[in-house]
Amino acid sequence: MGLTFRKSFRILPGVRLNINRHSVSITTGGKKGPHFTHSSTGRRTTSMDLPGPFGWRRTRNTRGH
Repeated sequence: MGLTFRKSFRILPGVRLNINRHSVSITTGGKKGPHFTHSSTGRRTTSMDLPGPFGWRRTRNTRGH
């Protein structure tokens, strides 16, 4: 099994800096409502928690990866 590294820092209310082995990303949004994530690899993700065990996510690659 490979090693993983992931760390998340709250830098402002509603803004998080996420660091992993391959990229750095910024996530904006509160606990309720949509979350927007912009990654250094060009990935943009919009997600939202829905009631119960459900969630919604849409991911777009802006660099053609």
